[in-house]
Amino acid sequence: MSQPVAFVTGASTGIGFEAARKLSEHGFTVYAGARRVGKMEPLKAFGVQVLELDVTDEASMAAAVGGILEAHGRIDVLVNNAGYGSYGSLEEVELAEGRRQFDVNVFGLARMTQLVLPAMRAAAQGRIINVSSIGGKMYEPLGAWYHATKFAVEGLSDSLRLELKPHGIKVSIIEPAGTQTEWGGISGESLLQTSGHGPYGDQAKVVAAALASTEGSGMSTHPEVIADAIVHAATAARPKTRYPVGKGARAILALRRILPDTVFDLVLWTIYKRFAA
Repeated sequence: MSQPVAFVTGASTGIGFEAARKLSEHGFTVYAGARRVGKMEPLKAFGVQVLELDVTDEASMAAAVGGILEAHGRIDVLVNNAGYGSYGSLEEVELAEGRRQFDVNVFGLARMTQLVLPAMRAAAQGRIINVSSIGGKMYEPLGAWYHATKFAVEGLSDSLRLELKPHGIKVSIIEPAGTQTEWGGISGESLLQTSGHGPYGDQAKVVAAALASTEGSGMSTHPEVIADAIVHAATAARPKTRYPVGKGARAILALRRILPDTVFDLVLWTIYKRFAA
């Protein structure tokens, strides 16, 4: 039997980059896709094949999937990792930006899944691994659009898991906590640009500091740890439906389940103010 084939989106940095590398080390033929192709050059040293991919562009997605199927006749694992965090008050974020957030984080994920499913169904096997976040179960001030997309990914994935089970295709959700990537800093900067100087300015400074703290913080987790969970979801005979992973992930989700909303609001804001102090 030939090597299994995996396709990782959003692989230019962080979780996607590490997932592509580790899957290759575990015997997969790996394709890594992202808009910033140059950032993926180091992956070639691990045998990963890199390609340009924009999950908001139909032609780009269709060409990427079509090329892999033409070369191998199969895609065994799709890791939907492409995404970004757009923060700002709901009042101040333009609707166009809210739509773009959904285009990347939800509709891009859904379309990539649609494109790989016919081949997976024909093979009666496959894995869809959707990178969500603990932000798909909890919330933050000034993060309405981002959290809305991650809540959507959670619901989409749960429905998908049931409808694909008769076809032998497994669906897993990865739910990282704070990760040591450029994501937090970029999200914090965009938050300050959008809401840092208006009526939400005080809140924005606190939340931006908390987001930026994930870069190199002892409270955050190296993306390699998240990638390990992705590898498990891709290789385990009985993969988990959900992988809360990273420092504090399980604790935060447990608090969200047991605390009343108003108490969780207070706990969350108290934690965030510590980062801004």
